[in-house]
Amino acid sequence: MGWGDIRRELGRARRAGDSVAVNAAAAVGAAQLPAALLIGYVGITTGDDYGGSGSAFGLVCLFLLAPLWLPFAGLLHACAQTLPAAVLARIGVRRARGPEWAWHLAWATVLGAVWAGAVAVPSGLPFAATAAVLVALGILPVLGVAYFRRGGRSRERAWGCAGTWILSAGVSFVLFMVVFGGAVLATETGIVKEYEPPTLSDGQLTGVWRGRDGAVLRLDPGGRAGLTALPTVSEHDDWFADPPYTVCEGTGAWEVLRGDKGEDADRDGVGLRIDGGCGTPTLWTIGGTEREPELFVLFGDPDAGALRILTRD
Repeated sequence: MGWGDIRRELGRARRAGDSVAVNAAAAVGAAQLPAALLIGYVGITTGDDYGGSGSAFGLVCLFLLAPLWLPFAGLLHACAQTLPAAVLARIGVRRARGPEWAWHLAWATVLGAVWAGAVAVPSGLPFAATAAVLVALGILPVLGVAYFRRGGRSRERAWGCAGTWILSAGVSFVLFMVVFGGAVLATETGIVKEYEPPTLSDGQLTGVWRGRDGAVLRLDPGGRAGLTALPTVSEHDDWFADPPYTVCEGTGAWEVLRGDKGEDADRDGVGLRIDGGCGTPTLWTIGGTEREPELFVLFGDPDAGALRILTRD
């Protein structure tokens, strides 16, 4: 397969005016997005929110404005994954035979993995999880294209462009309600449980904790601490500062603050006081799991602050 093959296939698609593939890919791609957003929201709200104060208000607004942004999002997804995979699938059918929909699924999977790498590497997101999401989002549009193409142009004449999008809206509503009902059922039956942070003893907290940005926090037995390039709450605690924290180095003292003892937060954390007057006392909240604990602080705006996470060596 070479660049010449791809150019020839693109030319054939333009001359054929393949509106079936474009409409179906964009419409079906858009149809699945509200359900996918709801799944993501359930995953976030049942996991560790890292001190964020976000609510369902933003999600409700997003859904109310769905008719305005969904068509563009569906077309963008089609152009990035579904339609390029369709071009590559036609080349594969000519060269190696086999059903076109199977080639289409295979290339959509490959492109999903490629885009996952482009997203995960700069953002630090786990590649496997990102690839799983993008590959999953590519399956339904491929099946939708195959459905509308079956039997030539008959389905296009039956539905038309407007009809395709009306069908997309109906499918989107059904998918959303299925996911919503499943989420409620899973929560009520205990299949999906709310996140519970670990309870760590003083001994479990001692050791070296590191952040991705080079921050190091060493918690020694006896309540002494050493730190390198560690972000702390600034003296003015300005939400709009850039960054909204002060970076400190040196030594300090630490203690475990239990959330059930009337402290500032309702979760356990490590209270850190730094010698020399750099910053102000900072509470590093305990998160993660028993096996992979974390310490974190959300600096600035609780809705869009700067999250810093430390993991233990």
